[in-house]
Amino acid sequence: MRSNIFNVPNTLSLIRVFLAPLVLLFLSLRIEDKLIPSLPGVSWGDALAAFVFIIAALTDMFDGLIARKYKLVTNLGKFIDPLADKVLVIAAMLALIEFQRLPAWIVMVIITREFIVTGLRLVAAAEGIVIAASKGGKLKTVTQIIALTMLILNIPGGMAVMWVAMILTVWSGMDYLIKGSKIITG
Repeated sequence: MRSNIFNVPNTLSLIRVFLAPLVLLFLSLRIEDKLIPSLPGVSWGDALAAFVFIIAALTDMFDGLIARKYKLVTNLGKFIDPLADKVLVIAAMLALIEFQRLPAWIVMVIITREFIVTGLRLVAAAEGIVIAASKGGKLKTVTQIIALTMLILNIPGGMAVMWVAMILTVWSGMDYLIKGSKIITG
């Protein structure tokens, strides 16, 4: 029996793609005199951006759980889920560069890793091999989400968590490359 491509997991992934521009929009609302009293240094735009970012990140967790539990895995889902993750994270990182909360070189390292892993997966797919997300890759994603949320909200320690996320990003990228080296050289 064939799954409907517009099932709940795929819809959640598509929602994540459409929430990414909202994160950018809300982050760009620089109404500094309208700070949230209980969160010094955080504007309403930052708070709204963080809220939407967290909701979007949660859709990533739920789409995978639902897809596996109810056997709703589709080719569209295999395509849109990782794309939605990258769109959301890169959108937030680009906005944070603009507001000088995140150095561009860190973003470049993270984006480069994503291109490398995606390229490796494309080569593997052409050979009929599926490279599933590793535990290191999932830990990298969770750490990036936490770091980005902290940076959006100007929470102290956000850059320290981003350093951890960057180290995990490089480590998991190297892990993919080592495990996929036979695919590349074969």
